[in-house]
Amino acid sequence: MTGHWIAVACRDHVRRGVAGGFAQVNHGKSGPLARMAPGDWIAYYAPTVTPGGPDPCRAFVALGRIAPGTPYQVEMTPDFHAYRRDVAWLPAEEAPIAPLLPDLSFLPDKQRWGYPFRRGCFAVPEADFQRIAAAMAVPAEGEGA
Repeated sequence: MTGHWIAVACRDHVRRGVAGGFAQVNHGKSGPLARMAPGDWIAYYAPTVTPGGPDPCRAFVALGRIAPGTPYQVEMTPDFHAYRRDVAWLPAEEAPIAPLLPDLSFLPDKQRWGYPFRRGCFAVPEADFQRIAAAMAVPAEGEGA
């Protein structure tokens, strides 16, 4: 069964991951990446443009498929080693979340829609993922995405 995941990071960090062909979640923790399987789908939601920055982004900014292999550790600094997972990123347009809010079932409380994103990385129903993919102009899963 194919999994569908949402990860959360600022847009600048997501762009580094897309350029490098990897995903890194929850401040480099391995657990969420270990729950993903090759062939699973991942989309990144960016609440801000820069880490801790004042400029909101509030958009889905990248979408891809988990590549074969397992999580691996990389040295970010001498004191910080993060886990990553290889991802085959697809061409995608940024999609603001606001127009999607009424239709995403993983957001049961539309007044507090940001709450689920605090988890940093979580599974979502396929139908919700397909809505996000369509908003990002990525073909439906059965059509090659």
